[in-house]
Amino acid sequence: MNEEFLSAVLSNPRSKGGISKVKVRPVSCKGAAGFQLEIFRNNQAFHENLDAHGAYERLVSYMEELRQLQMETCRESYTVLVSKKGKITVRRKKRTLPKEREVLSHNREKQYILREGEAVPFLVDLGVMTKEGKIVHSRFDKFRQINRFLEFIEDVLPKLPRDREVTVLDFGCGKSYLTFAMYYYLHEIKKYDIRIIGLDLKEEVIRRCSSLAARYGYEKLTFLEGNIADYTGADRVDMVVTLHACDTATDYALAKAVGWDAKVILSVPCCQHELNSQMQRAEKCGDERLLALEPVMRYGLLKERMAALVTDGLRAQYLERAGYHVQVLEFIDMEHTPKNILIRGVKTGSAEGRKCAEENIKACEDFFHISPTIGRLSTDKRVEDEQEKA
Repeated sequence: MNEEFLSAVLSNPRSKGGISKVKVRPVSCKGAAGFQLEIFRNNQAFHENLDAHGAYERLVSYMEELRQLQMETCRESYTVLVSKKGKITVRRKKRTLPKEREVLSHNREKQYILREGEAVPFLVDLGVMTKEGKIVHSRFDKFRQINRFLEFIEDVLPKLPRDREVTVLDFGCGKSYLTFAMYYYLHEIKKYDIRIIGLDLKEEVIRRCSSLAARYGYEKLTFLEGNIADYTGADRVDMVVTLHACDTATDYALAKAVGWDAKVILSVPCCQHELNSQMQRAEKCGDERLLALEPVMRYGLLKERMAALVTDGLRAQYLERAGYHVQVLEFIDMEHTPKNILIRGVKTGSAEGRKCAEENIKACEDFFHISPTIGRLSTDKRVEDEQEKA
């Protein structure tokens, strides 16, 4: 029961009416490696999260009721059989890593910015690494996600000033895996004079992250409790990060970033509900042009996905209109989550493309009869700018 554990299934009960099956998978329990047991009894499933020792003891006890165990680790497959008389047979077979794992194991050092084998304190405390620097198997996707995010930052390093302190705001920082990764990468590895402010609504999260930052001696990494829309604690910001800010919270973060004239914007939107409620089918709004989309609009799930795409497309165009070069990129593989779009905006100040973006925005909003929050916030900002100029 360690980081090489992949899965286990206990089955073949001795009697009816009790536990029929137990499935085991690795998970992270309060920032540490652990195991989740899914216990099937009387057509119901119950879940329990345990550390390695607790999981081991529980599985041994279940083997008194279940006579077969099939377990997979990175290196071997095991089959354990218990006869009616209690005789135990253990069969083990060497297994090769899946091709992807072999490639990753062979090339990890050159592929990833944060290297396996070099223990990073915040990754250890967050349950991604062991104290020896090994990646906890159940957290490998998180390790890859962190490195993928750092690659996006690596691409825009030329846009960040070297001759002064760089300020980064992370809205909706949550458990702050990526916030700590940003600070570690920019301050410890790239030696930038960096100040990062993490903002979140959850008091407990802010308290824990502040404690970790103090433990690591990250003097210019601070965490504050607060709402994105109300934040006024900075006059100049170089980079704004907003990851999985729900619904219109992303719009407020983008509007704040544009208002600060941020050099770089990295946004992973989430839960785009606003336009889904505004978009109507042709028969309801009387617009025959929408009949072409009827195969999508009549089904709730498809309409929801369409609304999410329109929302993020408009966000990208509003940034283009504000003088940003915008890319819409895949953050992580679709197999892990459908919320995998990252909007990256880099300030150019060029007027090229602004008029086209303006026309695209108007055509899209007129077609769907929608009025997104990002549009209202952008309009308010334009009015303020014009008043200041006057």
